[in-house]
Amino acid sequence: MIRLEQATRLYRLGDERIQALDNVDISIDDGDFVAVMGPSGSGKTTMANVIGGLDRLNSGRVVVDDRDLARYSDSEMSRYRNRHVGFVFQNFNLHAGRSALSNVMLPLMFAKVGRRERGRRAAATLERLGLGDRLNHRPHQLSGGQRQRVAIARAIVNKPQVLIADEPTGNLDSKRGAEIMDLFTELNGEGMTVLIITHDAQVAERARRIVHIQDGRIVRVENGQTVAA
Repeated sequence: MIRLEQATRLYRLGDERIQALDNVDISIDDGDFVAVMGPSGSGKTTMANVIGGLDRLNSGRVVVDDRDLARYSDSEMSRYRNRHVGFVFQNFNLHAGRSALSNVMLPLMFAKVGRRERGRRAAATLERLGLGDRLNHRPHQLSGGQRQRVAIARAIVNKPQVLIADEPTGNLDSKRGAEIMDLFTELNGEGMTVLIITHDAQVAERARRIVHIQDGRIVRVENGQTVAA
């Protein structure tokens, strides 16, 4: 269970004060599939970042399984991100000089998993995502859809409780984007909590719930269409 309680995040750009989150209250159940929609600057990425431990609130609370993230030290927050959260980004954020296998092994290295086990688990995850014949390819040798699958493999190799995807289909054509959403639906069907940030209404409709955010506030919550694999 994830809860945001009166979550407020302020930024300052020179003399300008930007309220990215304005007393947001929301709960996300274990195994939920939630899409967050809103215009640029609405606060949707900030919401994902505070849930994922990439950012901290100015006030309010982020509670994950009864753990208040505000009480975490920086090192505890790093462990939380590594062990409990998987991130998928629009621009993939893959290490250009590493192979697909090496990229996927990185979270396991930070989790201090032994090298042989890192290789085994990373290879198995890539094979599951249809990339068993691309283990030694570097990002520039892969298509956009393949790179996104490597990024997803890296995000899920530690078997996180929560998968957070920020515009995961933004750089893909409609066919590849649909394939990625099928994969998220499959992972959610296995019990993983999935949170997607998107501008795309067709992507959002694959979720169980669609949260609309504007000016840092939740303005509407509605049901998606399907989560069936």
